[in-house]
Amino acid sequence: MTRSAEVQEAVKNIILQRGLVAGDPLPTEAELMDTLGIGRNSVREALKSLQAVGIVDIRHGFGMFVGRMSFNGLVDELAFHGRMDLRSHLSDLIEIRELLECGLVELLIERGCEDRETALVIERMEAEARVGPVSPETDKLFHEVLYRPLGNPLVGSLLGAFWDVYHQLRDTLGTPDEGPVVVAKKHRDIYEAVMAGDRVAAVAAMRAHFDGVRNRLKRLEDIPRPT
Repeated sequence: MTRSAEVQEAVKNIILQRGLVAGDPLPTEAELMDTLGIGRNSVREALKSLQAVGIVDIRHGFGMFVGRMSFNGLVDELAFHGRMDLRSHLSDLIEIRELLECGLVELLIERGCEDRETALVIERMEAEARVGPVSPETDKLFHEVLYRPLGNPLVGSLLGAFWDVYHQLRDTLGTPDEGPVVVAKKHRDIYEAVMAGDRVAAVAAMRAHFDGVRNRLKRLEDIPRPT
C-alpha cells in the first residue's frame, strides 16, 4: 500500500471511529498532521483523493466535512466513455437500467407500497404532453417518486446517475419515435399496473417504456461505422 493510500485509510478510520456522518466537520489539516504524525503534503494529497471519491467535502473558507454520497464521478466517467462508443456503451447502460426498474416495480408490488405522489406527476406529464414535449425534469421525477415508497435512497441516487448520463447523450440519438402523448400513456400504464398489483403487466409496461430508446439505438446501429 502506498503512503497516500495509508493516509487515506487513516482518515477513513477516524471518520468511522468517531461515528461521524455526512455533513459532520472533520479535523483540520493541522489536527490530522498531529494525530497521524505526518506532513502537510501527505495530508493534502490524501484529502484530495478522498474528495475525488466523495468521502471528504472540502469547502474553502469553511473547513472540511464528511462528504455526502454522490454518483457524480460515475456520471462523468460513463458519459465520457459513452461519447467514445455511444452505440455499445449506451445500449449497455439502458439494459442495466431496464433490468433494475423491472425488478423495482415487482418489489413495489411485493411490498404493497402506498403511493400518493406519482399520480400527481402523471397528471403533470399529461398536461405537458397536451401542449408539447414532456420535460426531462418531469420524466425523471416520475421514476424518482414511483420508487420513493421503497425507502431506499440508493435507488433514487443510482437511477438519477443513469438518467443524467442518458440525458447528456440523448441528443446524439436523434429525435424520438414516440409523441408526447404516447410517452405519457406509457408512464401511466406502468403506474396503473403497479397500483393494480399486476406484476406481469407492470414488467411488460416497463419494457414497453424502454422500446422507444431501443428503437433510437437501433437507428444508430444501422449507420455504418467510420473506417
